[in-house]
Amino acid sequence: MTANVGGIDRILRIVAGLVLIALAATSVVGMWGYIVGGMVLATGVFRFCGAYTLFGLNTCPLKAVEEEPAK
Repeated sequence: MTANVGGIDRILRIVAGLVLIALAATSVVGMWGYIVGGMVLATGVFRFCGAYTLFGLNTCPLKAVEEEPAK
């Protein structure tokens, strides 16, 4: 798996995932908060999003650096 989630995107995913899990734990939202929060948190932690791969998106600057030709 190549990293395709980077920088601010990663931080926002981790924060959003933790918030959703906390809301589910306090019964503000239903069980879906655990599921969606866990998925969003995992994509931030592992820096990989399957939906990004399907749509050809990449917010990780590391891939651009890896593809530069050697001088």
